[in-house]
Amino acid sequence: MAPWCPADSTKPVFVGIYGAVIGGFAVSALFFLLSSFSSLAAPPLPIPPASAAAANLSGAVSGVAQPETMYNRPIWKPPPRRERMPAPRAFRLTREMVGARARGGAIVVTFGNHAFLDFILTWVRHLTDLGVDSLLVGAMDTKLLRELYLRGVPVFDMGSRMATEDAVWGSPTFHKMGREKVLLINALLPFGYELLMCDTDMVWLKNPLPYLARYPDADLLTSSDQVIPTVTDDSLENWREVTGAYNIGIFHWRPTEPAKRLAKDWKDLLLSDDTLWDQNAFNDLIHKKFGYPVVGEDELVYSYDGKLKLGVLPASIFCSGHTYFVQGMYQQLRLEPYAVHTTFQYAGTAGKRHRLREAMLFFDQPSYYDSPGGFLSFRPNIPKSLLLDGAHTVKSHFALVNYQLKQIRTALAIASLLKRTLVMPPLWCRLDRMWFGHPGVLEGTMTRQPFLCPMDHVFEVHVMLKDLPKEEFGPHIDFREYSFLENPSLPKQVKESFLEVELCNEHSTRCSTTNRTNKGAPVLLPRNSTEQTLLDIFKPYKDIKILQFSSMVNAFGGFSDALREIGHIYYDMYWDEKPGWKPLPPQTKVEDHPPWLEVRDLDGLGLDADALRLPAHLFSVFDGHGNAEVVNYCRERIHVVLSEELRIQMVPHGCLTHGAARALAPPHPAALLQDARLGGGVAREAAAALRDNGGSGKLALWEQEAPAVERQRRRSVTGERAGEER
Repeated sequence: MAPWCPADSTKPVFVGIYGAVIGGFAVSALFFLLSSFSSLAAPPLPIPPASAAAANLSGAVSGVAQPETMYNRPIWKPPPRRERMPAPRAFRLTREMVGARARGGAIVVTFGNHAFLDFILTWVRHLTDLGVDSLLVGAMDTKLLRELYLRGVPVFDMGSRMATEDAVWGSPTFHKMGREKVLLINALLPFGYELLMCDTDMVWLKNPLPYLARYPDADLLTSSDQVIPTVTDDSLENWREVTGAYNIGIFHWRPTEPAKRLAKDWKDLLLSDDTLWDQNAFNDLIHKKFGYPVVGEDELVYSYDGKLKLGVLPASIFCSGHTYFVQGMYQQLRLEPYAVHTTFQYAGTAGKRHRLREAMLFFDQPSYYDSPGGFLSFRPNIPKSLLLDGAHTVKSHFALVNYQLKQIRTALAIASLLKRTLVMPPLWCRLDRMWFGHPGVLEGTMTRQPFLCPMDHVFEVHVMLKDLPKEEFGPHIDFREYSFLENPSLPKQVKESFLEVELCNEHSTRCSTTNRTNKGAPVLLPRNSTEQTLLDIFKPYKDIKILQFSSMVNAFGGFSDALREIGHIYYDMYWDEKPGWKPLPPQTKVEDHPPWLEVRDLDGLGLDADALRLPAHLFSVFDGHGNAEVVNYCRERIHVVLSEELRIQMVPHGCLTHGAARALAPPHPAALLQDARLGGGVAREAAAALRDNGGSGKLALWEQEAPAVERQRRRSVTGERAGEER
């Protein structure tokens, strides 16, 4: 890509300096001093200071290697051991610094704080593996600045003095990072270099610079959250069909006047309101004037002020977390992806990291690949009927996922018992996950059913990684991604320390102890083994790095250590009235419910069932939890404690005493209204029944309340509908 200012205008300066260089050693030495912060391949600078221009131009023509500096040092080459940390001013973002790192007039930039160190190192590693070294990293705290400098990563100080912890979405720190990004863009564009700005939670899979050079007339090329393909090749998206938001995690700026004006307006907008999300503000500005195609460049559209030429990078190859991890759009279209951005995921920063690990795109430290206690993996068993048969419904989706969860639950228990790290199996889903209602999979997308779903579609990955109190949650169980054992970074000594485990029937001769000692043969484990059996069998193999179970179906019979299964103390007021009562959690659905009596059976207790039905219902659902099915269920059932209280308060004819009526009156309108909101049938039936003037089996107490409740219900429903329309 061409630099911003033409080199022709600098030729007179070039000739003068060239003559000075070949004229004498002293002048040449002075030149080297002035050019210490420039790169041999740096392009001419836009309207540069005389000294800077001289340094760049002289260095380019002389063909003499420049002294190595922190600006032009090869990436990953750390500074000399005894070299002191440079002064803070050496890390200020300058035109000279950018010029030293830029190639072909372009610079690739990301930024972050120390919480994203591993993401930043992964980002840099992918680019350098692709042969791209025209990059810079902005450090938002001094801890990250020092760490990157010592590792040989070109870094500059953003002066943010930001905290080193993670920035949760929507938090003040999150919004501050957004403002810092916009300030950084405004600082870089005047230097005259094309700017490829990236978030740290994305990685490059292919050198993007040649692709971006295909669209030299574009002022701005942006990625998007588009999940439905608008093109099937590697051309830009059809901007007319793009419905997803423009995503500012990957976008390419040219230092044109329209782009600079957009950057300034974006900055001013964010600085005027520190609660604005930077991406929403960007999208609002882009759409101020939008929709006229660029003549001769149909893939570009005029936007923002009607003069900025915008192109939308194809989501099939500049992938989002959905088009890459869920749809695999690039695979289905037979394209090579350039980038993947870990959007569309549900476990925060930990979920982003895990997604990249699943795809073997994250570079972890060596310790990650060699857990002290070793690893445990298993081959999942999924019947074809659960995976492929029948319609893709909520029911069939849960049947498939729950079948896998049961095996994973057993694997987690055995891993905890043997103090090993569990290698998660691949998870299969029939339905997608979104943060909004959807029909199972998004219409128009290329999502196949079933599909290999990311772990954060099913598990709360970020919670599983937390260091939770052992007293409350039990021992921590570490885990790895399903692709862990195939990762090229896994050390050879770990891969080769491998033992297969096969399940067998306990009473079969094949399952005898002697068969387990055959060298090279799989270890045989009786199905439904006890805790002690597992400990005894695997004690001799504690130094084996990987235990591979043939299956987890019925592999474990449950814990026998009483201390491990306490978890909670269960109290019961009626323990003495229940034969065989034990201080254990409910084992069946029946045990999990309190003692209910059918209202229709209460006549034998000297109570009028018709009179009890309404108060029983109101007391049962007054807290407002549940739905129509729940509230109507409760209408026909009454807790034994409530039945006893009502029997005391009511005379045999089914009428409430004066004192009981006064006590019960206040909750009734609110309870009837709640019933109506939940879709129960009591409120409507009560209004009709009360026209009986409290005849036999009815409670006259509510005769006057029913119309008011009905009016209140109608006003509430009307108001809710109006709110929905708004």
